[in-house]
Amino acid sequence: MSAQAFGGPHYLNAGFKMITRPGLRIYVLLPLSINFAVFFGLIYFAVQGFNGWVTSLMPNLPSWLSFLDYILWPLFVLLVLLIIFFTFTTIANLIASPFNSFLAEKVEVIARGEDHFPPFSWAELLAMVPRTMAREMRKLGYFLPRALGLLILSLIPGVNIIAAPLWVIFNIWMMAVQYIDYPADNNKVSWNMMLAWLRSKRILSLGFGGITYLALMVPLFNLIAMPAAIAGATLLWVEHRELPTTQARTQ
Repeated sequence: MSAQAFGGPHYLNAGFKMITRPGLRIYVLLPLSINFAVFFGLIYFAVQGFNGWVTSLMPNLPSWLSFLDYILWPLFVLLVLLIIFFTFTTIANLIASPFNSFLAEKVEVIARGEDHFPPFSWAELLAMVPRTMAREMRKLGYFLPRALGLLILSLIPGVNIIAAPLWVIFNIWMMAVQYIDYPADNNKVSWNMMLAWLRSKRILSLGFGGITYLALMVPLFNLIAMPAAIAGATLLWVEHRELPTTQARTQ
Protein backbone atom coordinates (compact mmCIF):
# COMPACT_ATOMS: atom_id res chain seq x y z
CA MET A 1 0.00 0.00 0.00
CA SER A 2 2.77 2.45 0.92
CA ALA A 3 4.48 1.82 -2.44
CA GLN A 4 1.25 2.71 -4.23
CA ALA A 5 0.88 5.90 -2.19
CA PHE A 6 4.40 6.97 -3.20
CA GLY A 7 3.49 6.23 -6.81
CA GLY A 8 1.46 9.45 -6.89
CA PRO A 9 4.47 11.79 -6.49
CA HIS A 10 6.40 9.67 -8.98
CA TYR A 11 3.81 10.17 -11.72
CA LEU A 12 3.42 13.89 -11.10
CA ASN A 13 7.19 14.29 -11.28
CA ALA A 14 7.20 12.28 -14.52
CA GLY A 15 4.46 14.59 -15.80
CA PHE A 16 6.62 17.66 -15.18
CA LYS A 17 9.45 16.08 -17.13
CA MET A 18 7.11 15.04 -19.95
CA ILE A 19 5.67 18.50 -20.63
CA THR A 20 9.15 19.95 -21.24
CA ARG A 21 9.50 17.88 -24.42
CA PRO A 22 9.64 20.13 -27.51
CA GLY A 23 6.87 18.24 -29.31
CA LEU A 24 4.42 18.81 -26.47
CA ARG A 25 4.98 22.51 -25.87
CA ILE A 26 2.15 23.70 -28.12
CA TYR A 27 -0.28 21.44 -26.25
CA VAL A 28 0.95 22.87 -22.93
CA LEU A 29 1.00 26.55 -23.89
CA LEU A 30 -2.61 26.68 -25.07
CA PRO A 31 -4.25 25.51 -21.80
CA LEU A 32 -1.58 27.37 -19.83
CA SER A 33 -2.73 30.66 -21.37
CA ILE A 34 -6.30 29.90 -20.32
CA ASN A 35 -5.16 29.03 -16.81
CA PHE A 36 -3.39 32.38 -16.48
CA ALA A 37 -6.50 34.32 -17.51
CA VAL A 38 -8.81 32.39 -15.18
CA PHE A 39 -6.37 32.48 -12.27
CA PHE A 40 -5.81 36.23 -12.24
CA GLY A 41 -9.49 36.94 -12.80
CA LEU A 42 -10.46 34.74 -9.86
CA ILE A 43 -7.73 36.20 -7.63
CA TYR A 44 -9.09 39.70 -8.25
CA PHE A 45 -12.61 38.54 -7.42
CA ALA A 46 -11.46 36.66 -4.30
CA VAL A 47 -9.50 39.62 -2.91
CA GLN A 48 -12.65 41.73 -3.03
CA GLY A 49 -14.79 39.37 -0.98
CA PHE A 50 -12.44 37.12 1.01
CA ASN A 51 -12.89 38.65 4.47
CA GLY A 52 -16.65 38.84 4.06
CA TRP A 53 -16.89 35.18 3.05
CA VAL A 54 -14.86 34.03 6.05
CA THR A 55 -16.89 36.20 8.44
CA SER A 56 -20.21 34.92 7.06
CA LEU A 57 -19.15 31.30 7.58
CA MET A 58 -17.83 31.81 11.11
CA PRO A 59 -20.31 30.65 13.78
CA ASN A 60 -21.66 33.23 16.25
CA LEU A 61 -20.22 32.08 19.57
CA PRO A 62 -21.38 33.29 22.99
CA SER A 63 -18.98 35.67 24.76
CA TRP A 64 -17.70 32.98 27.13
CA LEU A 65 -16.56 30.93 24.12
CA SER A 66 -15.00 33.85 22.27
CA PHE A 67 -11.52 32.40 22.82
CA LEU A 68 -12.44 29.72 20.27
CA ASP A 69 -12.43 32.37 17.53
CA TYR A 70 -8.64 32.12 17.47
CA ILE A 71 -8.93 28.40 16.76
CA LEU A 72 -11.84 28.52 14.33
CA TRP A 73 -10.66 31.48 12.24
CA PRO A 74 -7.75 29.58 10.55
CA LEU A 75 -10.10 26.65 9.84
CA PHE A 76 -12.60 28.86 8.06
CA VAL A 77 -9.87 30.71 6.20
CA LEU A 78 -8.76 27.28 4.98
CA LEU A 79 -12.34 26.41 4.04
CA VAL A 80 -12.72 29.56 1.91
CA LEU A 81 -9.32 28.92 0.28
CA LEU A 82 -10.43 25.39 -0.57
CA ILE A 83 -13.63 26.67 -2.17
CA ILE A 84 -11.69 29.28 -4.18
CA PHE A 85 -9.13 26.63 -5.19
CA PHE A 86 -11.70 24.21 -6.50
CA THR A 87 -13.62 26.98 -8.25
CA PHE A 88 -10.43 27.90 -10.12
CA THR A 89 -9.61 24.33 -11.13
CA THR A 90 -13.20 23.64 -12.19
CA ILE A 91 -13.50 26.75 -14.38
CA ALA A 92 -10.00 26.37 -15.86
CA ASN A 93 -10.48 22.69 -16.67
CA LEU A 94 -13.94 23.32 -18.10
CA ILE A 95 -12.72 26.00 -20.53
CA ALA A 96 -9.48 24.22 -21.41
CA SER A 97 -10.90 20.68 -21.60
CA PRO A 98 -10.40 20.20 -25.39
CA PHE A 99 -6.75 21.31 -25.10
CA ASN A 100 -6.27 19.11 -22.03
CA SER A 101 -7.60 16.11 -23.96
CA PHE A 102 -5.18 16.80 -26.81
CA LEU A 103 -2.30 16.98 -24.34
CA ALA A 104 -3.35 13.66 -22.79
CA GLU A 105 -3.52 12.10 -26.27
CA LYS A 106 -0.01 13.16 -27.20
CA VAL A 107 1.46 12.06 -23.88
CA GLU A 108 -0.14 8.65 -24.40
CA VAL A 109 1.33 8.47 -27.90
CA ILE A 110 4.82 9.03 -26.47
CA ALA A 111 4.25 6.61 -23.59
CA ARG A 112 2.90 3.82 -25.82
CA GLY A 113 5.12 4.48 -28.82
CA GLU A 114 2.14 4.21 -31.15
CA ASP A 115 -0.14 6.93 -32.52
CA HIS A 116 -3.78 5.89 -32.94
CA PHE A 117 -5.10 9.42 -32.39
CA PRO A 118 -5.82 11.97 -35.15
CA PRO A 119 -3.15 14.69 -35.66
CA PHE A 120 -3.65 18.14 -34.19
CA SER A 121 -5.80 20.51 -36.20
CA TRP A 122 -8.14 23.32 -35.24
CA ALA A 123 -10.98 21.46 -36.97
CA GLU A 124 -10.27 18.38 -34.86
CA LEU A 125 -10.13 20.56 -31.74
CA LEU A 126 -13.54 22.06 -32.50
CA ALA A 127 -14.93 18.59 -33.15
CA MET A 128 -13.74 17.52 -29.69
CA VAL A 129 -15.48 20.38 -27.89
CA PRO A 130 -18.95 18.77 -27.53
CA ARG A 131 -17.50 15.50 -26.20
CA THR A 132 -15.04 17.07 -23.79
CA MET A 133 -17.55 19.63 -22.52
CA ALA A 134 -20.13 16.88 -21.97
CA ARG A 135 -17.58 14.95 -19.93
CA GLU A 136 -16.77 18.05 -17.87
CA MET A 137 -20.48 18.48 -17.21
CA ARG A 138 -20.52 14.88 -16.02
CA LYS A 139 -17.75 15.72 -13.57
CA LEU A 140 -19.70 18.72 -12.33
CA GLY A 141 -22.75 16.50 -11.90
CA TYR A 142 -20.62 14.24 -9.70
CA PHE A 143 -18.99 17.10 -7.81
CA LEU A 144 -21.85 19.52 -7.12
CA PRO A 145 -24.19 17.36 -4.97
CA ARG A 146 -21.29 16.28 -2.77
CA ALA A 147 -19.90 19.82 -2.57
CA LEU A 148 -23.36 21.12 -1.70
CA GLY A 149 -23.59 18.60 1.14
CA LEU A 150 -20.23 19.78 2.48
CA LEU A 151 -21.26 23.41 2.09
CA ILE A 152 -24.44 22.80 4.11
CA LEU A 153 -22.31 21.05 6.71
CA SER A 154 -20.09 24.15 6.80
CA LEU A 155 -23.07 26.30 7.78
CA ILE A 156 -24.24 24.19 10.73
CA PRO A 157 -22.80 25.62 13.99
CA GLY A 158 -20.70 23.13 15.90
CA VAL A 159 -20.79 20.54 13.15
CA ASN A 160 -19.04 22.83 10.67
CA ILE A 161 -15.72 22.36 12.48
CA ILE A 162 -15.24 19.09 10.56
CA ALA A 163 -16.06 20.65 7.18
CA ALA A 164 -12.49 21.76 6.35
CA PRO A 165 -10.84 18.31 6.72
CA LEU A 166 -13.71 16.72 4.78
CA TRP A 167 -13.18 19.25 2.00
CA VAL A 168 -9.51 18.30 1.88
CA ILE A 169 -10.29 14.59 1.51
CA PHE A 170 -12.96 15.26 -1.09
CA ASN A 171 -10.68 17.57 -3.10
CA ILE A 172 -7.90 14.97 -3.10
CA TRP A 173 -10.31 12.40 -4.54
CA MET A 174 -11.59 14.90 -7.10
CA MET A 175 -8.04 15.61 -8.28
CA ALA A 176 -7.69 11.95 -9.19
CA VAL A 177 -11.12 11.96 -10.86
CA GLN A 178 -10.41 15.18 -12.77
CA TYR A 179 -7.09 14.21 -14.31
CA ILE A 180 -7.39 10.46 -14.81
CA ASP A 181 -10.60 11.14 -16.71
CA TYR A 182 -8.72 12.75 -19.62
CA PRO A 183 -6.92 9.59 -20.78
CA ALA A 184 -9.94 7.47 -19.82
CA ASP A 185 -12.28 9.56 -21.97
CA ASN A 186 -9.80 9.62 -24.86
CA ASN A 187 -9.88 5.83 -24.80
CA LYS A 188 -13.72 5.81 -24.69
CA VAL A 189 -13.83 4.41 -21.16
CA SER A 190 -17.23 5.14 -19.66
CA TRP A 191 -17.61 7.40 -16.64
CA ASN A 192 -18.75 4.60 -14.34
CA MET A 193 -15.95 2.31 -15.48
CA MET A 194 -13.40 5.08 -14.89
CA LEU A 195 -14.69 5.57 -11.32
CA ALA A 196 -14.59 1.82 -10.74
CA TRP A 197 -10.99 1.77 -11.97
CA LEU A 198 -10.04 4.56 -9.56
CA ARG A 199 -11.72 2.77 -6.64
CA SER A 200 -9.90 -0.46 -7.50
CA LYS A 201 -6.61 1.48 -7.19
CA ARG A 202 -7.73 3.72 -4.35
CA ILE A 203 -4.34 4.12 -2.61
CA LEU A 204 -2.55 4.92 -5.87
CA SER A 205 -5.35 7.28 -6.92
CA LEU A 206 -5.36 9.12 -3.59
CA GLY A 207 -1.56 9.33 -3.64
CA PHE A 208 -1.69 10.99 -7.05
CA GLY A 209 -4.65 13.16 -6.08
CA GLY A 210 -2.94 14.25 -2.86
CA ILE A 211 0.33 15.38 -4.43
CA THR A 212 -1.56 17.07 -7.26
CA TYR A 213 -3.77 18.84 -4.73
CA LEU A 214 -0.71 20.16 -2.88
CA ALA A 215 0.92 21.34 -6.13
CA LEU A 216 -2.22 23.13 -7.26
CA MET A 217 -2.54 24.94 -3.93
CA VAL A 218 0.69 26.88 -4.61
CA PRO A 219 -0.15 30.18 -6.39
CA LEU A 220 1.40 30.58 -9.86
CA PHE A 221 3.13 27.21 -9.58
CA ASN A 222 -0.35 25.70 -9.94
CA LEU A 223 -0.60 27.04 -13.49
CA ILE A 224 2.20 24.79 -14.75
CA ALA A 225 1.21 22.01 -12.35
CA MET A 226 -2.11 21.53 -14.16
CA PRO A 227 -0.64 20.34 -17.50
CA ALA A 228 1.93 18.33 -15.53
CA ALA A 229 -0.95 16.62 -13.69
CA ILE A 230 -2.60 15.76 -17.02
CA ALA A 231 0.65 14.26 -18.30
CA GLY A 232 1.29 12.42 -15.03
CA ALA A 233 -2.25 11.03 -14.89
CA THR A 234 -1.90 9.79 -18.47
CA LEU A 235 1.36 8.01 -17.65
CA LEU A 236 -0.30 6.46 -14.60
CA TRP A 237 -3.21 5.33 -16.76
CA VAL A 238 -0.99 3.79 -19.43
CA GLU A 239 1.08 1.82 -16.92
CA HIS A 240 -1.77 0.61 -14.68
CA ARG A 241 -4.81 0.29 -16.91
CA GLU A 242 -6.40 -3.12 -16.58
CA LEU A 243 -9.89 -3.05 -18.06
CA PRO A 244 -11.83 -5.67 -20.05
CA THR A 245 -11.96 -4.36 -23.60
CA THR A 246 -15.70 -4.86 -24.05
CA GLN A 247 -16.52 -2.98 -20.83
CA ALA A 248 -13.98 -0.26 -21.36
CA ARG A 249 -15.46 0.67 -24.72
CA THR A 250 -19.01 0.91 -23.42
CA GLN A 251 -20.21 4.49 -23.11
